[in-house]
Amino acid sequence: MVEPTIFHSILSREVPASIVYEDDEVLAFKDIHPKAKTHLLFIPKHFVASIADVTPETAHIPGMLILKAQRFAQEQGIKGYRLTFHVGKGGGQEVMYLHLHFLSEEKLKAL
Repeated sequence: MVEPTIFHSILSREVPASIVYEDDEVLAFKDIHPKAKTHLLFIPKHFVASIADVTPETAHIPGMLILKAQRFAQEQGIKGYRLTFHVGKGGGQEVMYLHLHFLSEEKLKAL
């Protein structure tokens, strides 16, 4: 049994979030402790705890998150950004739910 995280609660809409993108596979929302003008978290709707827990069956998920972030940046006209995964507590992962950080000094367009 997986211990529910804040990201599970955001996905189920039990906890509010500033959602900027959603489709059948991914949800993206503003980080509550931003480290850049635009700091978003892209999470898969299929739970994986961390990059360290990716299996052959879930190996597509990190790449899918990157592609969704890339498309989001193109749609927003954001040309420069940084994408990062934190892996485990020692790697700075605070929520044990795989997520991609999207950081840019460019601001989002109005959504």
